[in-house]
This record gives sequence, structure tokens and C-alpha cells, in this order.
Amino acid sequence: MGNNLPNLQLFFASENKFHGPIPPSLCNASMVQMIELVHNSLTGTIPNCLGSHMKSLSVLTIALNQIQATQDADWGFLISLSNCSNLQMLDLGDNMLEGEIPSSVGTLSRNLEYLNMEDNSITGKIPQVIANLTNLHTLVLYGNHLEGTIPTSLGKMKGLNLLILGMNDLSGSIPPTFGNLTQLSELDLSGNMLSGSIPSSLMWCPLQKLDLSNNSLVGPIPRNLFLINTLSIYMKIQNNLLTGDLPIELGNLKNIGELDFSSNLISGEIPISLGECQTLQYLNVSRNNLQGSIPSSIEKMKALLMLDLSHNNLSGSIPEFLGSMEGLAGLNLSFNNLEGEVPTDGIFSNAASASASVMGNDGLCDGIPQLKLPHCSNLTTKKPTQKLAIIFSICGAVVFIALVFALSTFYSKRRKLKANKQTSSINEQYLRVSYAELVSATNGFASENLLGAGSFSSVYKGTMMMNDQQVVIAVKVLNLMQRGASQSFVAECETLKCVRHRNLMKIVTVCSSIDFQNRDFKALVYEYLPNGNLDKWLHHNPMEDGENRRLHFRVRLQIAVDVALSLEYLHQHKPMPVIHCDLKPSNVLLDGEMVAHVGDFGLARFLHQGSEETTSWASMRGTIGYAAPEYGLGNEVSIHGDVYSYGILLLEMFTGRRPTDSKFGESLGIHKYVQMALPDRATEVIDRHLLAETEDGEESTSNSDSIVDLRIACITSVLCTGISCSQETPTDRIQIGGALKELLAIRDRFDKELCAEGEPAN
Repeated sequence: MGNNLPNLQLFFASENKFHGPIPPSLCNASMVQMIELVHNSLTGTIPNCLGSHMKSLSVLTIALNQIQATQDADWGFLISLSNCSNLQMLDLGDNMLEGEIPSSVGTLSRNLEYLNMEDNSITGKIPQVIANLTNLHTLVLYGNHLEGTIPTSLGKMKGLNLLILGMNDLSGSIPPTFGNLTQLSELDLSGNMLSGSIPSSLMWCPLQKLDLSNNSLVGPIPRNLFLINTLSIYMKIQNNLLTGDLPIELGNLKNIGELDFSSNLISGEIPISLGECQTLQYLNVSRNNLQGSIPSSIEKMKALLMLDLSHNNLSGSIPEFLGSMEGLAGLNLSFNNLEGEVPTDGIFSNAASASASVMGNDGLCDGIPQLKLPHCSNLTTKKPTQKLAIIFSICGAVVFIALVFALSTFYSKRRKLKANKQTSSINEQYLRVSYAELVSATNGFASENLLGAGSFSSVYKGTMMMNDQQVVIAVKVLNLMQRGASQSFVAECETLKCVRHRNLMKIVTVCSSIDFQNRDFKALVYEYLPNGNLDKWLHHNPMEDGENRRLHFRVRLQIAVDVALSLEYLHQHKPMPVIHCDLKPSNVLLDGEMVAHVGDFGLARFLHQGSEETTSWASMRGTIGYAAPEYGLGNEVSIHGDVYSYGILLLEMFTGRRPTDSKFGESLGIHKYVQMALPDRATEVIDRHLLAETEDGEESTSNSDSIVDLRIACITSVLCTGISCSQETPTDRIQIGGALKELLAIRDRFDKELCAEGEPAN
């Protein structure tokens, strides 16, 4: 490439379907200034020569591919890139890089401003020499396996604006030298194993976002932390071991949008100064040791949407003003020591009962009749016209908690910091939708807009104006009359707030409200994917809409790789793996480029998640035919169960038969059906459309023997991988990472040999 285009200056090839390795000949493009290869299916390693002759190179972005680095030599490209004295941006995020970041990273251009290696599998320590990049304003190493302590030398990078080190295995304390970062607006150290106290020196950082959640930090919250008047988006320090009181300085955060102190050991009373946080929308101080009464100053917080004070030792009565706060959409006061009558206005009313919870307070009385609470012994001190209600139900409490976390996710800006990329037209920040807006978007949930329906929900296509653009959306409306639907909503919210991957469905927002008949309404809004689900492509009329809708082999293989990538991400998620629990073709959605996105997390849960629920939802383990056999025996969910479902999915994709096909009968099943045919009689079980196709997807009976044999051999190998994944005994199944490597090898072999035959690798 570089030999034929010696004067090439700009090379933009993002958002395509390119696959295979980056050609080493690109190294010869000595005049190139910008190389953007984002969001393709590129594999192999980065050529070590890349950059060696590119004195003018300023931007190199290879994010969202499948680029690998499995040994030290594969990182040699960093040495070549050190010759690029004008390099300002290097983005290697969302690939499959492994091993340690070499010290040569410290020799990169002093003009480098943006360095991103997030969502890879990088191990080892953060190199001290990375601090040599003194002009860096963005450093993103999120979502790897980095360990050891955070280098104190990072405190020398005074130009840093964003430092994102979350979701790694970092330990030790937070360096006090971070106080020297006087340009730092976002600090994310979440999801590590950090210990020690929060350094008070952070007060010198002009932070807008601070996330120290899910660590093992101890000691009191420094008062100086509440003197950072630039904090305007969020402060998240939940799930640590912090002690002491909430200081009165809390009221200084007058511009903050979200505060989460939950799941710590904080004691004392809620300071009255909290009422000064006039812009606060989300407050979660649940699961601490707070005591005293609910401060009356909360009434001044007109912007408050969600308030969670549950699982503390709060006492006294429930303030009446909570029922008159018009904007309050979620309230959790459960499991405290509150007593007396409960307001019945606003969020405490029957219509909003699922949005509030006061259960676990033995001193509360009266309420709506169906709650069967005891009558208050003395009503003389209360207004005679006041109705009393105690809003209960475990479902309501759980729904509320999930809603707090889910909605707060959309309040914060998406951490993907990839410049010069074509991103979705839907902006996730601050998006809010009402029931009325969704009615309008879907033309009253008209039947002609119905995309599909399941046991818990129906999905409608719609259009909405978002950020001054008209976009197409998919609205998943929960059937709350169906038992388990609320838990399904919770599961999906809980999962989607924690995960992000190019092969997972992208959620836009959620809506938890009431409809025009004052009935509870819950919906999730997704970005619409125009090519529908995999099930329709595999089994519906191939000439639907007058077009040939069959999937040829290469596309099916790439879809299988996409799904495996998403599962590998979920199963390696930290701090806890995510189990999908319902993987099947109808839950695999295809975008306009036929890239697969796994969706429907309504049955998903985190590994080792508590299973105290006795609902129908809690006992669900997937769909017949795809659910692992051990689930039928009542076993707990595991990553092995997802691997089994994936194996069945593979067999279905390449045989064209559902696992519930009557051809199999009760004793055979698709696993045995395929296993008995391999390897000698593979053609008897392979989808006949795959046997007849040419490499442009059209059917033919005149393929060259060598290409037909190649396709059969590759499909046979895929089926063998499906058999390995769907073994009856969980421990006999390969892990999803092993299956992914096998499929990548099959794909590379197919492409290479097809090119040798002079055929295009579609």
C-alpha cells in the first residue's frame, strides 16, 4: 500500500468491514499524517515498522478491532512510533492486546496529548516512564488487568485533564501527588483493589467527575474533598470501607449532579447542609450506619429525582414534604427505624407505589388496605384529613434501586474518549424521556411498529428528536402484569449500567413512570438496529421484502466471532463476571453493517449474586433448547451455562436447524445429531444453503472443488467448536476464550486460502 501511494497524507478507513492484518507496506507511506482504522475487524499484530518512516504522523487510531499482542516482540511498534515526533494521538483501545506495556512507551513523542489502551487484556504494572509524556492530557487504561501500585510519577503530568484507570487490579494507596494535577477534570480509579485513605490533596484538582467506587478505601472522607467547587457531574465513592461522619462541608457542592456514598461504614447524622446542594439529582447513602432523623433541609432540593436512604439506622417520622416534592421519582427509606404515619401524597400515592419503598420499618402504621399494616394508636397529632400509606413490596424496592443506578448511568457522560470517530447519533448524556414522548415516538405503540414480543416485554420501533436530530429507536415495554417482569427490568438495568462493549446492545435511556390510566409503566430505550435479529435471518423467508436474506458462510462466521467476543467480555467483567442466561439467535441483533450485538439482559445476573428471591424470575435459567442441562436440575447459573448456550447457537447457525427441531426427538438433540455426523458425514448436517453458495453469497452448483472443500472443512471445524462448547458436563466444556481463538483461527484460514484461490473474502 505504501509503495503504491508514496504521497499519501490522510488514510481514513474507519467503520468498514476490513479484516485481516494491517499490511506492513503501510510503513512505507512516509508522508502520511493521519491513520484512522477504527471499528473494523482487523486481526494480527501491529507491524513493528509502523512509524519508522512517518515523521509527519500525528494521529494513529486502531481502536475497536481485534489486534493482538501476545508476546513482548508484538509491542515493538512503540519503538518505531518514537520516531514520530509530531504524534499527538494514539488510540489502541478495544482490541486484544496482552502482556505488559513496555518501557518504550516513555519514548513516544513529547507532543503526545491522547493515549488510550482501554478494554484490552494488558497485564503487569503501569510503567513509571509513562510520566515522561509531559504534554499528555488524556490517559485511558480502563478495563485491563493492570496490577501493582499507581506510579507516583503520574503526579508530574500536570497537563492531564482525564485520568481513567478504572476496572483493573491496581492496589496500594492513591498517590498524594495527584494533588499536583491542577488541570485534572475527571479521575476514575473505580473497580480496583486500592486501600488506604483518600488523599486530601485531591482538593487542588479542578475535578468535575470523581469515581473511587468499588475499592477498599478506609478512613473518613476528607473534608477538603467537599471544597472542590468544580464538582458538577458526580462523586462516586460507594462500596468502600469509609468511616466517620458526612461533614457539614457537604453543602459546598452546590453544582453537583450525583452523590453516591452507599455501602460504606459512614455514621453520624445526615448534615443539614445537604439542602444547599440545589442541583443534586441523585443521592444514595444506603447501607451505612447513619442515624438521626431525615433533615428538613432536603425540602429545598428542588432538582432531586432519586433519594436512597435505605439500610441505615434513621429514626423519627417520615417528613410530609417528601410527598409534595414534585420532581421526586424514586424514594427508598426501607430498613431503618422510622415510625408513625406515612404521607399519602405524591410519591407515596397508590399510583407511584412502585417508585417508593418504606418496608422494614416496624414502627410505621396504617396505609392502603392491601398492605394490612396495623392502625396507628394515636392520630390526634396528625391532620384529620391526611391519608396514610406505607409503600411496600420487595419488587418495588429492588426496582427502585436498579432505577437509581440505571438512570444515574445516563446522567454521566460516556467514558469512551475516542476522538475522530463516527459515534452513534444518540447522545447518552442527560437524556430524559417521558411516557408521553414514547407514545408519540411509536405512534401510540401501534401494531405496525411492533418488532417482537416475549414473555416479559414487547419491542416497538419509533422515531424521536434527540439532540436536534431525528433518530430511530427500539422501545422495550415491560409487561408488568406478567410475574417476573419487574425483576427482568431490574436485571437489565443492573447489567447495562455496568457493561459496555461494541458487541452488546447500546441502551439510550430508561423510562419508569405511569401511563395515561395511572398504571405503572417501565420501558428501556435502545438504539435501533436495522437488520433485526439473527433468528429471522436463519429461519424466516429468505426472499422477505424481495431481497435475498440468506447469510453466507463468512458473515455467519463473523457473527459467531462477534457473539464470542461479547461473552468473553461479560465473563471477564470485574469485579464480578456477568452471566447472560438467555443466549439464543433472537437475542442477537444485527446492525446496518451486519455486526452482531447481544441483547436482552432480562435474565442476566452477576456470578455469585444473591438469590434470595423466590419469584418465577429468580428460577429462570434461559430458553428450552438453549439452557444448559444442569439448570434443569436447579443448579446455580455459571459461565459454563452461557458457553453451553453459545455452543447450541453455533450448531444452529451452521446446520440451519433449531435445537427444538422435531427431527431430533427427545433422546437425540442437536448436539448428538451433529456429533454423530462428524467428521466424515458433516455435509449431511450442514445447512444446504452454505453448501450451494459462491463467495459472493449467491447460490450456485458450479463452485470449484477446492473452494467447496475449504468451506466444508471450515464449517466442520466450527461445528466441532460448537460440540466442545455444548458438552453435557459443565467442566468438560471449553471456556469462551478458547472457543473464540478457534473461531478466529478458522476465519483467518478461510480468508487466507480463499485469497490464494483468487476469490474475495467477503
